[in-house]
Amino acid sequence: MRSFSRVLLFLAFVSIALATPVTITPVTAKHGMVVAAHPQAAAAGLAVLQAGGNAIDAAVATSLAVGVAEPYGSGLGGKLMLLYYEAKSGKTTVVDGMDAAGSLEVESYKQRPAEDRSYGYGSVCVPGLAAGLWAAHQKWGAKPWAETVRPAIALARAGFRILPKSREFFEESEKKLHRGDTEIARLYLPDGKLPAVGTLLPNEDLARTMELLAQLGRDGFYRGPVAAAIVKASQQGGGVLTLDDLARYEARLTEPLAMDFRGYRILAAPPPVQGPALFLTIMKVLEDEGFDGGPLRTPANLDKLGRALRVVAPLVSRAVGDTPESRSLVDRLLAPDSIRALRAQAFAAKPAGLTAIFPDDNPFHESPMAATTHFLVADAAGNIVCATQSQSLHFGAGVVPPGTGVVMNDSMSNFAYTNPASVNYVAPGKRARSTISPTIVLRDRRPVFAIGLPGAARIPTAMLQTLLDRLTLHRPLAEAIGDTRMHYVTPLNPADAFSIEAERSFPSADAAALVKLGWKVVLPEEAGRGRHFGGINAIEFNADGSLTGYADPRRTNVAVGW
Repeated sequence: MRSFSRVLLFLAFVSIALATPVTITPVTAKHGMVVAAHPQAAAAGLAVLQAGGNAIDAAVATSLAVGVAEPYGSGLGGKLMLLYYEAKSGKTTVVDGMDAAGSLEVESYKQRPAEDRSYGYGSVCVPGLAAGLWAAHQKWGAKPWAETVRPAIALARAGFRILPKSREFFEESEKKLHRGDTEIARLYLPDGKLPAVGTLLPNEDLARTMELLAQLGRDGFYRGPVAAAIVKASQQGGGVLTLDDLARYEARLTEPLAMDFRGYRILAAPPPVQGPALFLTIMKVLEDEGFDGGPLRTPANLDKLGRALRVVAPLVSRAVGDTPESRSLVDRLLAPDSIRALRAQAFAAKPAGLTAIFPDDNPFHESPMAATTHFLVADAAGNIVCATQSQSLHFGAGVVPPGTGVVMNDSMSNFAYTNPASVNYVAPGKRARSTISPTIVLRDRRPVFAIGLPGAARIPTAMLQTLLDRLTLHRPLAEAIGDTRMHYVTPLNPADAFSIEAERSFPSADAAALVKLGWKVVLPEEAGRGRHFGGINAIEFNADGSLTGYADPRRTNVAVGW
C-alpha cells in the first residue's frame, strides 16, 4: 500500500511538471524577503533589511541597484509606481513616480517625425523614479536616506555582473547602443563591444550622480549639476526639458485601485496606469465563471477570456489617463451594472479571426517588452513594497547626458497624439499612460501575496492568467507563474481580429482548436526563454508568519530571504 502511495505521489509530481513548463523554485524565510531582477540588486536590498532597515529602506536600495544592474530596463532616468502596505495601520498607499512631459508646445511637437517620440532627447520626459523613492522614504523610511542609497553607489563603482540573459538584452539593443550617442556607447559597449558574460560593468558617472542624491536627497537629482547636465543635453539634442520642469516635479501619494473578488480584496496601481484597470475589469466579468473546473488554458476557457478582453480593452483605453476624471471612469467601469452589461456583450458573439498558426522567432526588435522590471520587499514587521519601474522602451531614449551616467526614458512614446479628446493626449506636465501593474492581494484585511512583472502589453494579460489561476482555480503560485504564458494581441483597428500568442509549450491540438474557434495563434518562443514574455515576481505571506518568494526564471530574477 505504501509503495502504491509513492507511485501516486510520483505521478502527481510528474503531472505538475508537465503542466508547468517553467520551473519556479520558491524560497521561504522568516524575517524578510527581497525578490528582484538581478542577484546583486536583491542582495543590496536584503543587506539593508539585515542591518535593521524596514521595507522602504530596502526598497530604495533595491530600486537603485536594479537601475545599475539592468540599465536597459529601469533606473534614475525613468519612472516608478510603488504600492506600500503599512502593517501597523493596514493601509496601502500608492507612490506615483511616473514620468511627466516637459515644457513642450504640443502642436509644434506633433509636427516632428514620429521617431522623435521613441529615440533621442525629443522623446525624454521628466524622470519620476528618484522623486518617488525620496517621497516614500521621507514618509516611511527608518534608516538615514544616504545609507539606503550607498549600496547602489558601491555597485555602480565596482560594476554589476553580466549574466547570460543580461547579455541577450544588450545584444538585442546593440544597434541603439551604437546609434550615435557617444555616452551610452562608452558606458555600455566597453572597447566598442558588447560586454561579455561574467564580466563586471562599472559606471563611475552614475556612482557620482547617486552620491549627490545621497547627500542632497531629491535635490541632488532635480536641481544642481545633475539637473543642469540633463537640461543642457536635452536642449542641445532637441528635447523640451527645462530646469523648472525638473525642479517642480513631485511624486504623488494616492490611493490604490481596489476590487473585491471571490472573498479577496485586490489592490493595484491606479490611473495613469492602465494595466490593472484592464485585468481587474476582465476578472470581474469572469467572476462567476467556473472555467469547467479548470485548467484555465483550455481552448474553451481561453476563448472566454479573449471575448471578455475584446469588449473591455477599448473601454479601458478610453477611460485611463492622467486626468481628474479617469479614476471615476474606471470605478464606473467596475460598477455592478457595468459588469453585467459587459458580461452580456462579451458572450453574445464570438470573435472573428485569421485561421493559421505561425511559429515566429524573429530576432528581438526594439519594443517595450524587456524595458521594465518588478521588485518586491517584505520586512519582519509585515510591511510590503510592491514596485514596478521602467525606462519605457528598451534602453529608453538611447541617450545619457554627459557626466551623469543616467540612461534617459523615452516616455513621450506613450502619449496619444491624434485625438485631442483622448484622456492620454499629450500635454505639458502630463504623465504618460503605462501598463505596469504592481498588485497586492488581501483576504480578511491581511496580505495574501504581492505580485507584478515587466512585459509592456503582456503585463495585464499575464496578471489576468496568474490571478485567475490562483484565486479562482486555487493553484499554487509556483504553478500559476510557471505555466504556459498566453497573450491576447489587441488590434490597432477595433474592427480587426484579435490573435493569441503563447509559449511553445502550448499543445498543438489546443492551438488547432482555437483556430477553429476563429482565433489566429502565434507561438513566438520556447517556454521560459523570456525574450517575449516577462518574468513574474511575487511574495506570499504564509499563515505561520513566514514569507515565500517566487522569482520567475524567464528573466534574471532571484528571491533572497533571511
